[in-house]
Amino acid sequence: MDTLTGSVERITYYNPENGYSVIRIQPDQHQVPGGAREDLATVVGNLPELSPGEHLRLTGSWKNHPKHGLQFQTETCEQILPATVAGMRRYLGSGLIKGIGPRLAERIVDQFGDQALEVIELQPERLLEVPDIGPKRSQSIASAWEEQKQVKDIMIFLHSHDVSTNLAIKIYKQYGDQSLQVVQSDPYRMARDIFGVGFKTADRIARSLGLAHDHPSRIEAGLIYALNEMINEGHVYAPRTVLSEKTLELLGDIDPELLPAALDRLREQDRVYQDLIPIDETDSTMSEESASPGISETAGQYQLPAIYLMPFYHSEMGVTGQLGVLSAALPSRLSDLPPAFIPIDPQLTDEQGAAIRTAISHPFSVLTGGPGTGKTTALKALIAVVESANKSYALASPTGRAAKRLSEATGRPASTIHRLLGFSPKKGFKFNSENPLNIDLLVVDEASMLDLILAHQLFKALQPGCHLLLVGDVDQLPSVGAGDVLRDVIASGIAPVTRLSFIFRQESGSQIISNAHRINQGQIPLFKQLDEVSDNDFFLFPAENAEEAASWVQDVVCNRIPARFGFDSVGQIQVLAPMYRGPAGVNALNERLQASLNPPSLKKLEKQLFGRIFRLGDKVMQTQNDYDKDVFNGDIGRVLAINPVAHTMEIDFDGRRVTYDWTDADQLVLAYAVSVHKAQGSEFPVVVLPLITAHYMMLQRNLLYTAITRARQLCILVGNRRAIGIAVNNNRVAQRYSALAWRLHSTT
Repeated sequence: MDTLTGSVERITYYNPENGYSVIRIQPDQHQVPGGAREDLATVVGNLPELSPGEHLRLTGSWKNHPKHGLQFQTETCEQILPATVAGMRRYLGSGLIKGIGPRLAERIVDQFGDQALEVIELQPERLLEVPDIGPKRSQSIASAWEEQKQVKDIMIFLHSHDVSTNLAIKIYKQYGDQSLQVVQSDPYRMARDIFGVGFKTADRIARSLGLAHDHPSRIEAGLIYALNEMINEGHVYAPRTVLSEKTLELLGDIDPELLPAALDRLREQDRVYQDLIPIDETDSTMSEESASPGISETAGQYQLPAIYLMPFYHSEMGVTGQLGVLSAALPSRLSDLPPAFIPIDPQLTDEQGAAIRTAISHPFSVLTGGPGTGKTTALKALIAVVESANKSYALASPTGRAAKRLSEATGRPASTIHRLLGFSPKKGFKFNSENPLNIDLLVVDEASMLDLILAHQLFKALQPGCHLLLVGDVDQLPSVGAGDVLRDVIASGIAPVTRLSFIFRQESGSQIISNAHRINQGQIPLFKQLDEVSDNDFFLFPAENAEEAASWVQDVVCNRIPARFGFDSVGQIQVLAPMYRGPAGVNALNERLQASLNPPSLKKLEKQLFGRIFRLGDKVMQTQNDYDKDVFNGDIGRVLAINPVAHTMEIDFDGRRVTYDWTDADQLVLAYAVSVHKAQGSEFPVVVLPLITAHYMMLQRNLLYTAITRARQLCILVGNRRAIGIAVNNNRVAQRYSALAWRLHSTT
């Protein structure tokens, strides 16, 4: 085995899935066979996520690649400290140590020479001898050095398990000095505690440590992981048979008889709850389940054993009880408004007038309808009635973008549900069952986005007698989070439902609106010719395969739309895609569009984190709720600043600047293209949607309907009529395992 030591100069390629890397390093001495003293060495192999400036000791062998020439194929990699003054200057100036940039690195090395690293580690108080370093900065540098040293010790252990440097930092931040002990003694704990460390990473470590494949901890962790995967797909619970099948598939060759005991242990630990859900024999969505063992038949109903994670069971039971109390609370806070007194705008339709009277006469009601049917007009009229009677009310939506739209449409203040409830990361929700909101009416817009957990937090903050109106389009995709609250409420019959059907905006000539309703009625949308110069707002660019579709998307976003209509490619055009993978999927389209719309430049800082390149000006999206930062799943922003010294990025979310440590960047993805699901509750001036037969698994009517109704002024489909036809004709709404409709119906 050959040995190669030196500093990383450039990362040519890094695969976050398996760590395979191609890097260029500057050897400490003449080590490249047949090369000049100053030649860089090309290194290939599975490596941790590295940064330029890091110093490595590699073992492996030199090989001549037929295309790329001489390469060092590495077997092992150890991150070490440089021994020369030049190496120390490069190492400290690379940005690896938080708080030290190139200029400060120069001053530190000039002051201490080849003792610089020893001083930082053993005598950090001597940093005060360096010009412009005060006590506070000296302490922060010492702390950053110690953290990096601890992470390096963890990395020695984790590298063989393909764990990236950024995840190692997260592990250290979570467990501190106990990190190695936790990882070695209970690796599955990481999957519970740390975002980004999944079951498969923990399992790989556990198996290499010699943990038996049928160890109780492994089986319990597998069950929880499989249950969480179903929750991530929108289910509230998992049928026991389905959960067992998914767990066995995940864990491999284990005895199925071990699962019931593991489930019992999880129940004893209050981590899961099992309930029996009555399922009607005629319910086709459960036909496969009804043939499974363990399902009993009682009085013409199947009793389906359902496994819940505890928060979801408590939320489903809580929402059931809360809505039952709200809907039955008469007299209510609006009972003193007799129907004859209610002033209704004569320009409203009978449907809209009925919706307003229902919202006032019933403590709990639902208003639904497609785009252009006048939901906002009815809502404004309702607000006028409530204000004229001097009653209090609040307007809220699940997301910030939806709340902003609601406020603009009504001319009244609206907020996210979290802000309405006064959420803070340390104290939780200010308003709850013990401290309810003091309002007479609550209107929740975009209620199709309301997931079960958030609904539970919201409804328990409402006093009996307060009126609740859910407003939304039930034909859109359900919430990103678990549950299907709006559809379940309507199906249960617990609340009167007004469905608006008259299309006001169709008369304006908008093809977006008319085609949305055509799709919802099972009809193929109509397209005009591409060369028509009318006020057409709906186009189809033909593409038969994924590569062709991706090329069209790039062309129309970067060139054709800005040239013909004047829209900004980044700020006003949003690409939506049904799937993540493939040439016309979210991931590949983001790479294409980033390269075209925000290419690399010597004038633009960029940083590779978690296998993604973030560059100044990039359009990014938050992928999980982060209550500390007050940003939520689906929020879209722009990269304003990258600080290689402080190891931070600043993102602008609609005028609000939010700072991210680099270790938090796994919450962010590029957002030139996003999934249709992530776009719920948002509207964009222009939507571009690739739709091809390769997306077959996701071609559904409600997905196509949701996508095109995100467009305000222009909608462009890229694909073929066959794929569109498949989507329009597929009206099978993906059923989510939820017992809310049954539980609510039982209360009526």
